[in-house]
Amino acid sequence: MKNRYIAKNWLFIPVLFLLFAIAACKKDNNNGKPRAVVTPIATPTSLGLYEGLYNDSAEYKVLAIPITKVGTQDIPNGGYSLVFDTGSGGMVLDAQGILPASMITSNGFNFTTDSITVNGVTITKQTTMLEYGANNNTLTKVYGNLAFAQVTIGDQNGSIIVKRLPFFIYYKAVDGNGTVIGAHDFDTFGVSDEYIAFPDNEYATSPFSYFDPGNGLTRGFKLAALGTSNFSSNFNYAPGILTLGLTSDDLSSSSGFVMNTMSYFPGEGYDPLIPTSVTYNSNTFSTNVLFDTGTSGYSYLEDPAGPNTTTPLALNSNVSLATNSGFNYSFTTGAVDNLTYVENPTASGAEFTDISIEFFLTNEYLLDFTDHKLGLKNN
Repeated sequence: MKNRYIAKNWLFIPVLFLLFAIAACKKDNNNGKPRAVVTPIATPTSLGLYEGLYNDSAEYKVLAIPITKVGTQDIPNGGYSLVFDTGSGGMVLDAQGILPASMITSNGFNFTTDSITVNGVTITKQTTMLEYGANNNTLTKVYGNLAFAQVTIGDQNGSIIVKRLPFFIYYKAVDGNGTVIGAHDFDTFGVSDEYIAFPDNEYATSPFSYFDPGNGLTRGFKLAALGTSNFSSNFNYAPGILTLGLTSDDLSSSSGFVMNTMSYFPGEGYDPLIPTSVTYNSNTFSTNVLFDTGTSGYSYLEDPAGPNTTTPLALNSNVSLATNSGFNYSFTTGAVDNLTYVENPTASGAEFTDISIEFFLTNEYLLDFTDHKLGLKNN
């Protein structure tokens, strides 16, 4: 779901000086000699996610992550389930149940100061409107403000705490038909390196980018291949499929990940779009591709020579992708899996080809927030 980087004479330095220069030292209580303090390399943090089906329909797979505490409030009944979305950046959370009902109106939040802190949540006067969707026909508009709070991500199966997370708190979300979406029905956990930008040059981006994974690890995450057996209307828990903190092995050329450097755009952050050649039914075109856990049901191929109306590909159509960085992926449209539309981007208003959550069933995904790289790996 997309929101519309030595001097030659060093050997002559006294050995004792080198000990102090290379490592932090402290005095040994017994003999007064310096002793190096070595901080061990941290271990990546594992989290689980929930795999579900929207409306109990096999083609509408959903990946969700729980939020169990915001500010000083514990969220009851297992927390709020947010859509885990590689297609956008920043946590987007409904204000219902987070702020007092008296503060929430259909036209905005009811307070007069530049900011106010309620229940451990600081909400500011900085506002914006977000648009999500694969094309003009699927756009959802979300209205809200910049907020900050300590947030617990995860539940009793495993969690992390981000002590001061900037996020987008919304008072209203409206779908493409103008219908107001129900409370917390559009909560989104955008994990990409993109920004939700606000007027005073502030922004919110992936909550994981604010998490310190520990000594020797790079800020970022890996998502394992999801498989096909765990999705159900009960939202089954999949332990350990997400790891926070990247090792040197993860980022090495031998890891199997094909790395893509993301481009920076002022006010937008690092866009997770990858230049790609797409072929379907003997038609080939160049496009930017978004691999998107937040898009369910259909992928959208934006062919400049495609039809002016959104047209489904026939059953058993073959689609193949070859990124400019050397990653290849192909699939065949089925009765409920890999359903795909083709459309003309001029008519649809879409700026990129959107590949749905089906991609993640059989492939691995990595984001490096330090060097702004995106990794793809055939599983």
